[in-house]
Amino acid sequence: MARFKAAIMGGSGYGAGEMIRRLLLHPEVELARVASIDFVGEPLAAAHPNLEGLTDLKFENLPPAEAAKGMDVVLLGLPHKVAASVVPPILEAGAKVVDLSGDFRLKSAASYEAHYGAKHPHPELLGTAVYGLPETSRDAIRKARLVASPGCFATAIQLGLLPLAKKGVLKGAVETMGITGSSGSGAAPQAGTHHPVRAVNLKTYKPLKHQHLPEILESLAGSGAPDIKLHFVPVSAPLSRGIFATSFVTVDASVTKDQVAEAFTQMFANEPFVRVPKSRLPEVVAVSGSNYAEVGFELGPVEGGTRTLACFSAIDNLIKGGAGQGIQNMNLVLGLDETLTLKDAGGFP
Repeated sequence: MARFKAAIMGGSGYGAGEMIRRLLLHPEVELARVASIDFVGEPLAAAHPNLEGLTDLKFENLPPAEAAKGMDVVLLGLPHKVAASVVPPILEAGAKVVDLSGDFRLKSAASYEAHYGAKHPHPELLGTAVYGLPETSRDAIRKARLVASPGCFATAIQLGLLPLAKKGVLKGAVETMGITGSSGSGAAPQAGTHHPVRAVNLKTYKPLKHQHLPEILESLAGSGAPDIKLHFVPVSAPLSRGIFATSFVTVDASVTKDQVAEAFTQMFANEPFVRVPKSRLPEVVAVSGSNYAEVGFELGPVEGGTRTLACFSAIDNLIKGGAGQGIQNMNLVLGLDETLTLKDAGGFP
């Protein structure tokens, strides 16, 4: 019998569907209720056809306090600017919260307003949330009542740069391009996800001003890179799932390939979901459908006393970049093995 009970709010989206799928397999946590303003009274398969016949749960339109009643944890699949308003009553009901939106990732209310275009409704909670990147904050996550799971781009970019930050060699300007699949835009159809255009197209959006920028900078500052500047250009690609990020860093000419390889090995040797492939560079198809990330690098020749280091990372944006990382954080806040229901490798090709 499961020891813990969980609820999901915002249960009709792609990320929520992945959380539901993982929770239905969970040996220690029972999914007790799923709240949504869409599909109310209908079975979960109405929004997530892959769950047909796997659960008797139905979507319920519940206020946050009622959704949280009797729960150990509530996972939020709600949009930015909506999630923040439901967190206080959930915490007051005694449940822990894992929030997949961007509403509690930043420490500054001014920064939130600048990047999300609205005043934060509960700025007093910003300093109490733990940023939920397990590779940097595992111990803090275990003690948290409110976990702000990182954004998909933020996860991918940070994993590629963390080894350099930890070694103190991540300095100056970092130039990053991140290529993403259409599922990151959510389940509601939009011009940017319309298949006839997306399937044959590459285009940028929010260049140099994406909302994940400040959380990346805040997190990397806490990991040993307080003074970097990050210039980030996201690109929409004809994929359903996946992110591939490439970051260019200038390092001293004395830096060797063996030193960089050792930094990556030390950073991720004991991380259950980050792989450093030995005979190839990261690729999306190797991690799609899974909670695994792949990272790697290439070091350029000496040019005028410096070298260019290209860092690569690949994740599934819905899983390690979203729902899977949310489940990983849930496992941690409940004191469980963080890998529960997440060790499947995904499919190939």
